[in-house]
Amino acid sequence: MASPLWSWLVDLFALLALPAVTVVVLLLRERGRLREENTALADEIETQKDRVWKLADSEERYRSLIEAQGDLIVRRDGGRIVYANAAYATLFGMRPADLVGTRMQLPRLDSRPVQTLEDGARSFDECMATYEGERWISWVETVAPGPEKHPLVQRVGRDITARVAAEDELVEARARAEAANEAKSRFLATVSHEFRTPLNGILGMADLLSDTGPDAEQATYIEALRSSGEALLALVDDILDVAKVEAGKLELVEEPFDLVQLIETVTELMAPRAQAKGLELAAHIAPDLPARLVGDRDRLRQILLNLVGNAVKFTEAGGVGLSLRKEGAGFEIVVADTGPGIPSDRLELIFGEFEQLESGTGERQSGTGLGLAIVRRLVGLMGGEVRAESRIGEGATFRLVLPFSAAAGAPALAIPHWPRQHVLLVSPSAFAARFLAETIRSTGAAVSIATTVEAAAARLAEPPSAENGAVTAALIDHALGDQPAKDLAKLVRIAGIADCLILLSPFARRPFGSSQEAGFSGFLIKPVRMRSLYERLGAGFPQAQAMTGGAGQPTQAPLRAIGAGLTVLVAEDNEINALLVTRTLERFGCTAFWVRDGREALQRVEASFAGTAPKLDLVLLDVRMPGMTGLDCARAVRALERKLCRACPLPLVAVTANVAVADREAAFAAGMDDCLAKPLERAALLSWLERLSQPQAGSLSA
Repeated sequence: MASPLWSWLVDLFALLALPAVTVVVLLLRERGRLREENTALADEIETQKDRVWKLADSEERYRSLIEAQGDLIVRRDGGRIVYANAAYATLFGMRPADLVGTRMQLPRLDSRPVQTLEDGARSFDECMATYEGERWISWVETVAPGPEKHPLVQRVGRDITARVAAEDELVEARARAEAANEAKSRFLATVSHEFRTPLNGILGMADLLSDTGPDAEQATYIEALRSSGEALLALVDDILDVAKVEAGKLELVEEPFDLVQLIETVTELMAPRAQAKGLELAAHIAPDLPARLVGDRDRLRQILLNLVGNAVKFTEAGGVGLSLRKEGAGFEIVVADTGPGIPSDRLELIFGEFEQLESGTGERQSGTGLGLAIVRRLVGLMGGEVRAESRIGEGATFRLVLPFSAAAGAPALAIPHWPRQHVLLVSPSAFAARFLAETIRSTGAAVSIATTVEAAAARLAEPPSAENGAVTAALIDHALGDQPAKDLAKLVRIAGIADCLILLSPFARRPFGSSQEAGFSGFLIKPVRMRSLYERLGAGFPQAQAMTGGAGQPTQAPLRAIGAGLTVLVAEDNEINALLVTRTLERFGCTAFWVRDGREALQRVEASFAGTAPKLDLVLLDVRMPGMTGLDCARAVRALERKLCRACPLPLVAVTANVAVADREAAFAAGMDDCLAKPLERAALLSWLERLSQPQAGSLSA
């Protein structure tokens, strides 16, 4: 290969061999070409300088933007830091340049679980010991390309110390609130026990005192004593129910219950209060309903008692109606009254806690203002809804829709068939007349309604027609007045109608005297039970004889004969309550023994098992007693039975003022067969005595 010098010499000799002019021309052309190349090279150099400047400016702006974000950024190659921004370097108290090339790590004090994001990145939170103290950092870790596409691990983090502190404070606040709520629940349970213990004595002694044959004045005082005690007990129950709902401890049960019996029991419980104010209280159950539903019967009764009780409280004239019908997949309950009404701006507020309205006379009613608040909460727990409708001067209506279901195999309500009957119903009542008419029409019978004696007399005087057949029976409401009702009965007899019933309130039953002597064929007590109405009106029809339903009440044996021959041990540290229970048991025919604590009760049971003391048929154990509690006594009795291999366990019943679910569960876990609440209801005690009085009742587990 020729050297450059040799090539130059060859070119030079070639030029010398050419004419002079030609040489000059060639040299000028070469110089021009070199100038052009030099100019192009200079332009390219300037372009590259501009590009480098722009890249440097872009990089600087990018770095400034990243630094301004405040995020922590670090890149590592196998643990060695290849890049760190100023925010990350601050955690170490160093400059970014001092970190590059090192493997420095911050001590980790705590961490949260790692989460994998959809794009494959990893997200996690770490608590780290930094130059500025403990810091919580939320990291997002990804893989970034490095030089020559070498993979680097990049972490981008954000300081979340303030957020974690707020979360911790929220958790602590929730824990404190739950602890306070639990303390409140314990306090209310204790207060409930302390309230119920003396109330048990007050109400029980009022019952015993009423059995001693008091005169009219004394009976009035006893009734005032009982009603005051019941009002105080209702107040305690309301406060406890609100607390239970707030704490989430109110549990609903799902069990079959008799629909008719529940509705009629509520109306009968509230009727005396309504009738004492001169109000009519009536109920109606749609005939297409099942006889039994599934739900929480006791809570539904509580809802209805609150609503009906409120309606009676605020109504001064007219009446209150309670009706039930199907509504879609559930059931609608309506409680309506003829009271003063509720202002439209108060229709929602009345469901708040401690909200009270004024009565029609402008006076503020007594009570806690918790009734409707409890109703709304209970309805909500049942999955239903409740609303109020009202206009001033036109009364108020409360509508509940509850998602109850029919019990498996539940029959429809028992309705007789009276297609040829025509009943004349004479009543001025706002609800009773309409409800009774609907109940009678469901049998296929015709009903004519009259609100006055004059209208009834005019109807009796009308000749029968195809559309309006002859009247075959009459129902006359005593609310028309004593003498007007009797005068109308004479007109009914003159018209040749044999079946004429008088509707009486319990208060009017005794003063009215014999219904037959007054010209009636019989009487019905208001509020009228569906079954009673059908049986009395249809006494001459075979359908009534075949009719069955759940509204009838079983006939009970005389009270004094129920517990005859039974021996009951009462363990109770409160002398008044002990006196109440033992006297009640003695009135039922039992032999009752009293001991003051669980240890004495256990000794009596041991003596009974050994045959050195009378055989015990039932033991009533107060849960809270000094020395040995009722629960401890029950455990000891069950252990003794297992040791002696006794085949039939001794019936043990807990008696407690604490009626929470947890208290009942604790009683059953200790070996109790039942748990009765104070004040001890006679019906609950009678149920046990009837069970034990059955011949060859056998063990309780049978």
